[in-house]
Amino acid sequence: MLLDATAPHLSSVIPPTLPWKVNELVQPSEALTRQGSGINGTFGQSEELRCLIAVMRHGDRTPKQKVKLKVTEEKLLDLMLKYNGGRPRSETKLKSAIQLQDLLDATRMLVPRSRPDRESDSEAEDVEHAEKLRQVKAVLEEGGYFSGIYRKVQLKPLKWVKVTKTNGEVEERPVEALMILKYGGVLTHAGRKQAEELGRYFRNKMYPGEGTGLLRLHSTYRHDLKIYSSDEGRVQMSAAAFAKGLLDLEGQLTPILVSLVSKDSSMLDGLENASAEMEEAKARLNEIITSNAKTVDNNGSSEFPWTVDGAGVPPNASELLPELVKLTKKVTEQVRLLAKDEDEQLTEKSLYDVIPPYDQAKALGKTNIDVDRIAAGLPCGSEGFLLMYARWKKLERDLYNERKERFDITQIPDVYDSCKYDLLHNAHLNLEGLDELFKVAQVLADGVIPNEYGINPKQKLKIGSKIARRLLGKILIDLRNTREEAISVAELKKNQDHHSLSIIEKEDADSMSKNFPKNDEVRKSSTLSDVSMDQDDDDDKETKYRLDPKYANVKTPERHVRTRLYFTSESHIHSLMNVLRYCNLDESLQGEESLVFHNALERLCKTRELDYMSYIVLRMFENTEVALEDPKRYRIELTFSRGADLSPLEKNGSEATSLHQEHTLPIMGPERLQEIGSYLTLETMEKMIRPFAMPAEDFPPPATPAGFSGYFSKSVLDRLVNLWPFHKQASSNGR
Repeated sequence: MLLDATAPHLSSVIPPTLPWKVNELVQPSEALTRQGSGINGTFGQSEELRCLIAVMRHGDRTPKQKVKLKVTEEKLLDLMLKYNGGRPRSETKLKSAIQLQDLLDATRMLVPRSRPDRESDSEAEDVEHAEKLRQVKAVLEEGGYFSGIYRKVQLKPLKWVKVTKTNGEVEERPVEALMILKYGGVLTHAGRKQAEELGRYFRNKMYPGEGTGLLRLHSTYRHDLKIYSSDEGRVQMSAAAFAKGLLDLEGQLTPILVSLVSKDSSMLDGLENASAEMEEAKARLNEIITSNAKTVDNNGSSEFPWTVDGAGVPPNASELLPELVKLTKKVTEQVRLLAKDEDEQLTEKSLYDVIPPYDQAKALGKTNIDVDRIAAGLPCGSEGFLLMYARWKKLERDLYNERKERFDITQIPDVYDSCKYDLLHNAHLNLEGLDELFKVAQVLADGVIPNEYGINPKQKLKIGSKIARRLLGKILIDLRNTREEAISVAELKKNQDHHSLSIIEKEDADSMSKNFPKNDEVRKSSTLSDVSMDQDDDDDKETKYRLDPKYANVKTPERHVRTRLYFTSESHIHSLMNVLRYCNLDESLQGEESLVFHNALERLCKTRELDYMSYIVLRMFENTEVALEDPKRYRIELTFSRGADLSPLEKNGSEATSLHQEHTLPIMGPERLQEIGSYLTLETMEKMIRPFAMPAEDFPPPATPAGFSGYFSKSVLDRLVNLWPFHKQASSNGR
């Protein structure tokens, strides 16, 4: 009533209940809480949420693929020199549409019209080279035009010769280069739907409180949100889709991505720092799998199964490998026959005719399956039968070297990835033996994937700390800044209360008006701005707008929540989890208890895969009834989710219905990493994580991010006005 009387234009904008969409799918959201642990907190009482930090994996994607070939063709070598500044010993990266179009033009000239029959073994390499060039051409032609972030090519010079120019000068020229084409890994329609649904779940479950919860906080300048993403396109689009569901935004993902998501590849990308240790772990893992070596070491025990070397590797792994190869060949042959007709049609066309089977750019805005392609018997998504065959043929060739009689266990996760993708998205092709192959690949992948990041707990901790060092440092900065801000708010409120008691009734209205701004002004919280310590953000230099507590139509105007969302890949999720559960094994922390309690360690040992949209959440609560200097004033809660960890072979239940109709696996709900009733203080959390985190002083100086930063400034509000559903009605009523 008060709002209606004093500000009717705001009353029409802020709805009394959350504006749920009528056609919103309910089933995936219900699956999110299926194994939840009731983590909702209490607000407006003694304990309030101050900070939420979530590290998430991207959504469902197409299989990642790579083509390597040595090139000696002059057209390709000239192209390399064109884009590396004419430096013969420097590599070139081609990623823009213009660069990839130049490469496509050159490749079309080099690909033969037809496949010649192999006459002798000496021509085998030439035939293989032509096949790879044809695959490069097919990948570059995919979709009809270039979308920009899903295909990239590297050209690395390998050999050089010295040539004499017409003016007598001698210069170097490359005569051979290695071409590496990386493609695939595109966020699918299912991946986008998963990210949006998870965003909606976070909005409803992670921010309980007054009125409309998170949207109420956000629309009243009490929610400090930043979203970070790695450089990969699938990760960026997952972050944008999540933001759309979290904030109940409308429209396409691209403007959301530009406005709200900041890229930070140095924090969320790359494995270079731990490459040597990971190679060592893979070598030991290969020895365990191929030689039937025992998977226990001197410290292993049945009570703590996660302490053994190669925990999770099946005891009959060496017997499963030949079966894996056999079934892979069986599936590959079926895909070859499917691709044969398509190949014959392509060879009859001119080399410059492009047959786009799929518009990838339009697909980025879709959340539904391609019904027309499936009805026509084509693969779902952007992949044609030729590329599908190339994918399976490469797996068959790399998994087992017949000449050397050697298995490559690093290909097991890729076989599992392809099986899962085709069972989920291409089940209509009815590939015989694919379900059997999936079962064998899953058993082996459950042992391989976790052990790639360390063969035992100490090695997992070492590798995890190197990969996630920068991310861990940023998380500590986030928690520290939140604590400093909360302390400042508490002190400010205490001073204001003390000041109000000392005011005598004889003070006139003029002196009182100096303490509060006018009705139509928004007060700047300079006190909080001065104490901000977020060194890699530009919050310190930006004006932060806060509500005037005197005129705010909220119960707790002084409450603010900081949200930091980090979207990354599987490697960083595994690395962060390994540090959290094994940090007490470090020499400097001897005698300390793990941050993860025993039952959770057992569950994590049995959790082989942190699947698509898996996440780790740290929530920081403040107990306002405890003294500021008491360590128990700030409590940390740790939870995690296994993501879309459901078998595509599921036949029963609502999950199976969604799987077959929408090609979408539901996301599992959060699980506790701490015992109910336990109390993890911020001080303890910092003590356990600090040895593995990048120190705050090592972070680069603050720079203006390309995306959204902190509290709303005027420019950000202008950019978001068309995205926010609340503003549509407001614009018609006036401000």
